[in-house]
Amino acid sequence: MNPLSLPYPSSFSSIPLIKSRNFHLRTSKICLSCTSPGAKLIESDKTIEYKPGPLDDVFLNMFRNKMVKEVGWDSEKPGYDGLIEVANRLMMKGKNNSDTRDAAVRILRSFFPPFLLELYQLLITPLGGGKVAAAMVARVTALTCQWLMGTCKINSVDLPDGTSCESGVFVERCKYLEESKCVGICINTCKLPTQTFFKDYMGVPLLMEPNFSDYSCQFKFGIPPPLPEDDEALREPCLEICPNATRRRGVAKEVEIVQCPKA
Repeated sequence: MNPLSLPYPSSFSSIPLIKSRNFHLRTSKICLSCTSPGAKLIESDKTIEYKPGPLDDVFLNMFRNKMVKEVGWDSEKPGYDGLIEVANRLMMKGKNNSDTRDAAVRILRSFFPPFLLELYQLLITPLGGGKVAAAMVARVTALTCQWLMGTCKINSVDLPDGTSCESGVFVERCKYLEESKCVGICINTCKLPTQTFFKDYMGVPLLMEPNFSDYSCQFKFGIPPPLPEDDEALREPCLEICPNATRRRGVAKEVEIVQCPKA
């Protein structure tokens, strides 16, 4: 759920463009890299670690409260660990995967007044053949969701009409996937419901391409997702570190890698 997002400003112009070490803008080719106030990026040997700031805690608590309300249960664990337990409970609550996805979409919708989503589709989505809306949601996703996903950056994607647009968000190592250790949670509480939300309620097609080998994820706003039978992510086997997969392999020793039952 990325895939789950937080409230968007009513106008992209309301986003402050402030130069700092955590934010930069190139006017010749728009490149936006954002963190919330107080957040820090820490250089390491191979990757950049995202350290949450004060506003990230606010975002996390808002999102967790929405999820708890939908699930009707909360974890005793604080912070991100508790959020992951609630996400697991969301997976168990539904009778099937469709129920889980519908619940995740409701969580996303609950962040927005209905009229705001309708106005966005009416006034913003048609601009520039949809490119303006796609670029806007990409930037706000990068601005507001690093607390959930980890370090991310805006990049360019090739659109179906043959043009390109900086409406992509590349997540270097998705914390939500890494902490949940579950293909099913990624697919059913993040990828599919997030794609549905943006297309159905904001009028912006979205393709999310999680990489289950290195935990990166590519958001492609403005690009429709493939049909389920053609989506490679839905055919991914369980992660070897998935607790559920480990238990099943212990029972069925002849099966080394199995399709995730929740994907």
